[in-house]
Amino acid sequence: MDFAFKDEHIAFSDSIRKFLMVEAAPEWLREIWETETGRSRELRGKLAEQGLTALSVPEEFGGIGAGDLEWVLIHQELGYYAIPDSLIDTAYLATYLLNRLPADAALKKTWLPKIADGSARIAVGHPVNPMVADAQNADLILMWHDDEVHALAKDQVKLSFNPSIDMSRRLYKVTWTPSEATRICPARLGKQLWDGVLDRAALAGAAQLVGLTQRMLDLGIDYSATRKQFGKPIGSFQAVKHHLADVAVKAEFAKPVLYRAAYATEREQARRGVYVSHAKLAAGEAAWLGARKSMQVHGAMGYTWETDLQMFMKRAWALDAAWGDRAFHKKRIADFILADGARLGPGETFA
Repeated sequence: MDFAFKDEHIAFSDSIRKFLMVEAAPEWLREIWETETGRSRELRGKLAEQGLTALSVPEEFGGIGAGDLEWVLIHQELGYYAIPDSLIDTAYLATYLLNRLPADAALKKTWLPKIADGSARIAVGHPVNPMVADAQNADLILMWHDDEVHALAKDQVKLSFNPSIDMSRRLYKVTWTPSEATRICPARLGKQLWDGVLDRAALAGAAQLVGLTQRMLDLGIDYSATRKQFGKPIGSFQAVKHHLADVAVKAEFAKPVLYRAAYATEREQARRGVYVSHAKLAAGEAAWLGARKSMQVHGAMGYTWETDLQMFMKRAWALDAAWGDRAFHKKRIADFILADGARLGPGETFA
């Protein structure tokens, strides 16, 4: 069996990496963080030019019509560069929800073209997250209520800002009143949609955590090559090499788990949720280890605002708890493997 990504997937990911390498320097990200909105209209426009906002939008609405496997490599790049933008909520999660509304739904026809051209920001609220990211910046807010899907404008909600350890995040408590006018999908259809949103959001978080792990590892390697003690770069010391090697191993072991989850998600396989939770846990462990080991290499200065490492550590800590914390995902796995008649073992991997 061939488990490799297609050449076009890799080529697209490479092009996004080269784009972000130029457009997303850490010092520029800090400038965006310190603005009132924490978002850049210029960056969103450039992301749209690269085709990212249109990636999941069907071709009939001006999009590319790509799936979860195309996205998983992009999520890693967005994580590696810690992009402070509501791109994933809008172009991946909200698009998934809108795509699955009835074909004649006015909301679908109105918003999908706007998502494709990069002119719309959409926030998504789910009960697994106490706060809604980017609600203040959103043109439309999609909210969960008893498995129903509700669509709200900003004048229909009350927002209360909640600070985050990650300064790039804009989190809000959303107070609102469900009504027939705001409901766009009933619970009998909405439950399946919200389950799909949760799994895709957790998958995106896992992929970003893998990207963040690689970035923190690279920062540790770069610093160890320039910082000297006893007249030698600290990277030449065996103990430092072991620290960084441990991170590299964790990251490599997380990737196949992540890609398996993306494959299951795209094909709506029955075990999708278990694979996604496994990926979220594996990626989270890799990111925490990457943060700790790179911090040890940097010393206490790694916590300071002047160093880039603190940006990526804080993003990793925040993402690890978003869209289901460790307890949530461990329970999903435990419920599967401890169930009577659970189909386990190597022979069941691709059943």
